[in-house]
Amino acid sequence: MSLAERQDMMTDNAVWDGGMGSVGDYIALLKPRVMSLVIFTAFVGMMLAPGTLHPVIAGVALLCIAVGAGASGALNMWYDADIDSVMTRTSKRPIPDGKVTPEEALAFGMTLSIGSVLILGLLVNWFAGAFLAFTIFFYAVIYTMWLKRSTPQNIVIGGAAGAFPPMIGWASVTGTVSLESFVLFLIIFMWTPPHFWALALFKKGDYETAGVPMLPVVSGETSTRHQILVYSILLAPIGISPYLLGYASPFYGIASAGLGAAFVWLSFDVWRLREGDAARRATLRLFKYSIYFLFLLFALLFVESIAGRILG
Repeated sequence: MSLAERQDMMTDNAVWDGGMGSVGDYIALLKPRVMSLVIFTAFVGMMLAPGTLHPVIAGVALLCIAVGAGASGALNMWYDADIDSVMTRTSKRPIPDGKVTPEEALAFGMTLSIGSVLILGLLVNWFAGAFLAFTIFFYAVIYTMWLKRSTPQNIVIGGAAGAFPPMIGWASVTGTVSLESFVLFLIIFMWTPPHFWALALFKKGDYETAGVPMLPVVSGETSTRHQILVYSILLAPIGISPYLLGYASPFYGIASAGLGAAFVWLSFDVWRLREGDAARRATLRLFKYSIYFLFLLFALLFVESIAGRILG
């Protein structure tokens, strides 16, 4: 069945006879794995920001950022239900699986979006609230509705949405943003293309079937491998930047340099091994390592921020 036929079928109300999914189905709409990364990076942004928030207000801010991220995920799944239904990685999501109707997902996403922005603005500050609103709009409209289906640079530009949370966390404390918070953004922004392109190489057939113009589909695997290596080389020094700018310790500088070197080495493997099982294994290794890389960088910054507050 072609994608066009699938899309026609998605408009048939009979597909959605079930609806009113379980609590677990609605949690799945929030993309909890993505949300966990958003929560963590936003929290690190809050911890590194100069100044303090009352613990209750800080908790409210973090909850609003998390809910806003979940709302973005729900809106993404609402709009992408047609292509999700033809990709093996996403075919069991609540909407294509018939657990939740598109209308329910849209209402859920919009309610959470409006609620999270209003509460963050009213109880924390309106700059952070407006930043959260812009992030939701950027992910749901700019990336999901426009870039994802129109350009192989979808991940490069759209990745900004996933890189904003530490800046929102910083803004929740300070009411503004700074060079330090922008560096946190830049780390995630430059990490996103090699991370997702590694997945796209591994799942190229899915994207071809769905008609999504991911880089391996449009420009080919060789070009994608070149781009992965270039972005990885650019990412490595950016990961060290918190030390270079003076708000991380020499230990962070050494550790981040080692993590960045490993990222470049694994990317070089992806560039070098281009055929057969060896190439697939190299791609999967990079994808898995990239997750640990980002977590460890932000974990190091978090631990140092805690130590700095304790030691005064």
